[in-house]
Amino acid sequence: MMSNHSSATEFCLLGFPGSQELHHILFAVFFFFYSVTLMGNTVIIVIVCVDKRLWSPMYFFLGHLSALEILITSIIVPVMLWGLLLPGMQTISLTACVTQLFLYLAVGTTEFALLGAMAVDRYVAVCNPLRYNVIMSSRTCISVVTVSWVFGLLSEIWPVYAMFQFTFCKSNLLDHFFCDRGQLLKLSCDDTLFTELVLFLMAIFIIIGSLAPTVVSYTYIISTILKIPTASGRRKAFSTCASHFIFVVIGYGSCLFLYLKPRQTQAAEYNKIVSLLISVLTPFLNPFIFTLRNDKVKEALGDGMKRCCQLLKD
Repeated sequence: MMSNHSSATEFCLLGFPGSQELHHILFAVFFFFYSVTLMGNTVIIVIVCVDKRLWSPMYFFLGHLSALEILITSIIVPVMLWGLLLPGMQTISLTACVTQLFLYLAVGTTEFALLGAMAVDRYVAVCNPLRYNVIMSSRTCISVVTVSWVFGLLSEIWPVYAMFQFTFCKSNLLDHFFCDRGQLLKLSCDDTLFTELVLFLMAIFIIIGSLAPTVVSYTYIISTILKIPTASGRRKAFSTCASHFIFVVIGYGSCLFLYLKPRQTQAAEYNKIVSLLISVLTPFLNPFIFTLRNDKVKEALGDGMKRCCQLLKD
């Protein structure tokens, strides 16, 4: 415990409960997930860059989405893995805590903006196919990605700044495996109600603001697909959107439960489970969702593997 007049300059991450043997098992599991995430998303980025069949807006956005998934899991998982190897509590400095929280929120916000843009891209492709190349030009796609990144970075400056204006004098024990915002608020001796309200309103604006075009786009998409006379045509049209839709359901579902709450200080166990879904499971599933359900990506991946085998034989 700390005195009532001093603020923590470092925090001790409690991580996961249980024995050291359990921690070693968790380390092996999460290390496997992290390794597959890095390899899978890197493969998607590479094939999108080198295969001309994937030089279209949909795959341009997919490459950036994979880059964001690599970033968001790399911000959290290495720290978590290191904590699982340590025999006691893991310490993290205030500066490192600020940096980790800012990057985590900024990358997550950028991803929400990009998912909204991907939904609009699918709407144009299905509902206005003749104008698709005009509307979703290279310039438009680059502008959308740039705006998503800038919005993600700028929108999280004030929330993180306001967070670390509080005095963390109740304790420096953080019941999480990274610098979670809700658990940090629990350690503050100040009145955090107003800041929590502002953070809640910002979460509504960011999450619902990016979810709205997704819902509207898929409403029109589904309506258009149902009007296609042939079953094969409907199946082909839906297959171009199914991967993105599955990813949206998983990603938004987790964040809606975690951040759309007026009070951010919910139970630590609840926070940890949902945080694992966002930072470990979703990035892990991303390559499988987009490769197993996308014929063009599977073809490009298969051709790439054939070329690699030929090079090794030579």
